[in-house]
Amino acid sequence: MNETTRTYDVIVIGGGPVGENVAERVRAAGLSTVVVERELLGGECSFWACDPSKALLRPVVARADASRVPGLDPAVAGPLDVERVLAHRDRMSSYWKDEDQAEWLNSVSVDLIRGHGRLTGPKQVAVQTPEGDTVVLTARHAVAVSTGTRATLPPIPGLDTARPWTSREATTADKVPGRLAVVGGGVVAVEMATAWQGLGSQVTMLVLDNGLLERMEPFAGELVTDTLREAGVDIRFNTTVTSLDREGGQDGEVRITLSDGGQLAADEILLATGRAPQTRDVGLESVGLTPGDWLAVDDTFQVTGVDGGWLYAVGDVNHRALMTHQGKYQARIAGTVIGARAKGEPIHDAPWGAHVATADHAAVPQVVFTTPEIASVGLTSREAEQSGRRIEVVDYDLARVAGAHQYGEDYRGRARMLIDTDRNTVVGVTFAGPGVGELVHSATIAVAGEVPLDRLWHAVPAFPTLGEVWLRLLETYRG
Repeated sequence: MNETTRTYDVIVIGGGPVGENVAERVRAAGLSTVVVERELLGGECSFWACDPSKALLRPVVARADASRVPGLDPAVAGPLDVERVLAHRDRMSSYWKDEDQAEWLNSVSVDLIRGHGRLTGPKQVAVQTPEGDTVVLTARHAVAVSTGTRATLPPIPGLDTARPWTSREATTADKVPGRLAVVGGGVVAVEMATAWQGLGSQVTMLVLDNGLLERMEPFAGELVTDTLREAGVDIRFNTTVTSLDREGGQDGEVRITLSDGGQLAADEILLATGRAPQTRDVGLESVGLTPGDWLAVDDTFQVTGVDGGWLYAVGDVNHRALMTHQGKYQARIAGTVIGARAKGEPIHDAPWGAHVATADHAAVPQVVFTTPEIASVGLTSREAEQSGRRIEVVDYDLARVAGAHQYGEDYRGRARMLIDTDRNTVVGVTFAGPGVGELVHSATIAVAGEVPLDRLWHAVPAFPTLGEVWLRLLETYRG
């Protein structure tokens, strides 16, 4: 076993989209940079989350949309070609190989060390390589932790022998389970229930709460619930799993015992019950932090409670907004900040400035790729009420918009806009309905830009598109 030492201006632990973007930004600022990655460069999003899940979902959602269009419905009524869908998923995931990502990192002059990186003290990182060697790294300016999150599993008796799916297995499975039980009611649960039901699985959802997508506007979860049930998904609310047992070895069925004493059999069970930070084994104790904790940061993504201002936490690991696009937004800011501080340049810390994150508080967009799609940004009505602001809620039936008619018959959808009546700006928007994912950026601009309603009236939507809902919401507000 060999040990080598190297010194860089910046060390990035974690080579997912967030870590890659931090590295690219600080390298563009002229700082020597290295990325340490223990799995695949490109991270969870590229190989086990965003890319493979959307590849599974797209044909399911497209078929559902097409089935409403007169003249198309008989042509799309049959089953999907599962083999081709899974092959496309594999291509979208680059067959779980990261050579292209490594080539890109090299093209921006960032070094890569494969292995498990751990902090060993201020500005110090030790990397255990797959070959058993140790590389000791020292940072002149900063270390950025971008290790993301992992699935959390509840303490259910029989969990070890049941070998449940997490989100990773759900997005990478090579065959359709005949019966799939999904525990959870959040985004992963509803998206994977949508995907695998559409591919031919009999899906049962076991939901602890009394609704789906409980963190969003209630009508969003209600519409998804209706559509899943119409597709044949068995959804059981207020249900707890008390024990699991997989019978007959690896390929045996899973016996699920429920809190009401009932039992359920499934070929696979997906536990979509939350995420935890990947910080258990990155050496936090060496700098006075608690292993396994989320890393608290300020608006420049410096970790609080660590002397010297050299440690940054970017992306899901700081628990501000657990989405890839927000993590990349954070990375652009953090990389710019690190570069500025290394050069002794002033930090512009006013709201919406180049060196602070403001959108993570005010304008976080999200799309849930179910049938129907759900798209949101900013506050929900419940959050707005809790904030103490004076808010007016404006609702509109999306089926009444001319653009919805182009999606065929029986369009079901809803739009909600939240107006801060003191400031005369939009602070939250939620859309539910086919095709609404493409509306979320216009909503994000309205919220992030704090566009006054008097000016928003002059943003004329094209006819006939779903975007015309903006005009209808404004008309409804004015009465």
